[in-house]
Amino acid sequence: MSGIGLFGGTFNPIHIGHLRTALEVREGLGLARVILIPSAIPPHKAPHGVADAEARLEMTRLAAAEAPGLEVSDVELRRDGPSYTIDTIRHFKSAFPDKPICFIVGMDAFLEIDTWRAWQTLLDEVPFVVMDRPGENGSGSPLLEDFLRRRVDPGYRFDGWDEGEGVRIARFGHPRKQPIRRVRVTRIEVSSTAVRRRIRSGLTIRFLVSRSVEDYIQTRGLFR
Repeated sequence: MSGIGLFGGTFNPIHIGHLRTALEVREGLGLARVILIPSAIPPHKAPHGVADAEARLEMTRLAAAEAPGLEVSDVELRRDGPSYTIDTIRHFKSAFPDKPICFIVGMDAFLEIDTWRAWQTLLDEVPFVVMDRPGENGSGSPLLEDFLRRRVDPGYRFDGWDEGEGVRIARFGHPRKQPIRRVRVTRIEVSSTAVRRRIRSGLTIRFLVSRSVEDYIQTRGLFR
């Protein structure tokens, strides 16, 4: 295996959906590792209800320790100000100049990429891997191709399919930009919002998060 996948997020808290999709992308694309990167100050989320960055980092470390091939970086916590993806990508390209790097993102987040800082430059810097869950918002290759050509750049074209390890990968190319790949991953009906809601309601979150994360949340009294 070669290459590094970068998977950023608030992870408020990290749950089994995050872990499962990270592992499927790693295997499907033959990546040596996927690095989970908790954001310090998420630029697209209101701070209300977001746990302390150090707590989210620790939960991510606990969860990743149970999943071979997943690692955690605190790079965004060590920077001042909001956590912008462009800064994170440049950090890792500098740290691993000889390693191919891709950025992993969910379909919903990618469909808002034109609201990100320096988003056009982002698409020049690294290939994006867009995770698509079956049945989610009518997503799929036609939706992604339409978005790319209408909202991003009309030069994008669907280039065909690759068969990864256990996944099917749609390729979108551009004559002057990095390629974009859509990877179909297992749909797991869990979200950080739902986990927090269950905690506030006094309901169990067993099997929605790893046991170590569940214990950490209970010990710290988070999300109550």
